Amino acid sequence: MEPASYPTAVADELVGTYPAAARAGGGFVWDAVLEYRVWLHPERGAPDLHDGDDYFHAFPSYQHAAEFAARTPGAEEPLALVLQEEYIDEPEEGQYAHIREQRVTEWPLAFLRRPRRTPRTIPDFLAPDAPENRLAILRGEVT
Repeated sequence: MEPASYPTAVADELVGTYPAAARAGGGFVWDAVLEYRVWLHPERGAPDLHDGDDYFHAFPSYQHAAEFAARTPGAEEPLALVLQEEYIDEPEEGQYAHIREQRVTEWPLAFLRRPRRTPRTIPDFLAPDAPENRLAILRGEVT
C-alpha cells in the first residue's frame, strides 16, 4: 500500500480523544482507522512534556503523521489506531475463532494492507472450503 493510499481517520473531530491505552496488533481484519499516532520518547530526544513519560500526537492522516515524525526528535514511525467491530482470534497457532465484539488496537501501518472487513471476510476465512493459503490472502500477501 502506498502511503498516499492509507485511509484517513473516520471522524476528524474525534482524532486525539481516544485513550492512550490500546491493544497492540492482532485480529487480522479492520473496519476503520480512528487516527494515526506518533509516539514520542523523551529518553530519545523528544521534548519532555510529561515528567519523562512517553506520549503521542494524533493525526487524521498518515501524511501528516509521517511529516511530524520525520522532523521530530525522539519520534517513532506512525502507527494506526484501528477499530475492529469483529475480528479473528488465534488462541493457538492455526486455530481461529470469530470474535463478535468491538475493540480498538494499534497496528503497524503494514497491517493496513490487509483487507477491510466485509460481512463475508471472516465467514469465508473460516469456511471448511477456504483455500490453504487463506492466511496469506488475509494478510494481503497474495490475491
